[in-house]
Amino acid sequence: MENDINKRDWVGGKRPRSVRTIGTTRRSVSGFFIFKGEKSIPYESGLERDFLIRLSLSRFVNDIISQPVQLKYLATNGNSYRYTPDYLVYFDVNSGPTWHQSLAPLLVEVKPREKIRKEWAKMRPRCTEAIRYANAQGWKYHIYDESRIRDQRFQNIMFLQRYKRMQFSNEESQWIIANLKAMGQAPFDYLLARHFFGSQDKAVGISHLWHLLYSGAIECDLSLPLNNNTILWVPAHD
Repeated sequence: MENDINKRDWVGGKRPRSVRTIGTTRRSVSGFFIFKGEKSIPYESGLERDFLIRLSLSRFVNDIISQPVQLKYLATNGNSYRYTPDYLVYFDVNSGPTWHQSLAPLLVEVKPREKIRKEWAKMRPRCTEAIRYANAQGWKYHIYDESRIRDQRFQNIMFLQRYKRMQFSNEESQWIIANLKAMGQAPFDYLLARHFFGSQDKAVGISHLWHLLYSGAIECDLSLPLNNNTILWVPAHD
């Protein structure tokens, strides 16, 4: 099994490039999302933008390619058409305990649920081809609608974004991180009470902790609502 994994292009080989350029349009939201401060990824709808936002804080995601491949498929009317999935998501094969669950790259189509419902008969042949192609590459293929994008994780990330550009003492940040690492994990309110005193100091402390969470210096389970009982820990880096 290990030898098969090492032959995959997504471990050490050449990755695909975008096969189609997304331009601006008046019909929908379009633009560019700066992924982890390093890469500009285009999107052509609000749902695609939110998909990128949802992945932005995951340390397991190391690359996203827009419009990665163009596929040919045979429609139900007998005619041949081209289909370009929206994104190809690559995961860090060496990050954390869940690496084996998310090792394979994910080929993604982003589509509103209502549009999927109305156009499923038309979509099915191209999705079938995308599944076949993805399997041949050792990838996975999924369709993402609002229910898989605008979930609790997305809501948490949108909340944390307000703390993105705040600046705090690096010495104090390192003190918080070191103490949390020594404890293993701690609830948000316990860490706040341990490091910040008085109402004004605690107000600053709340922003400081959320900033550290957004920056990835500390972590929590983002699938759960953020509150005073949120369990925090320092991520393990191999």
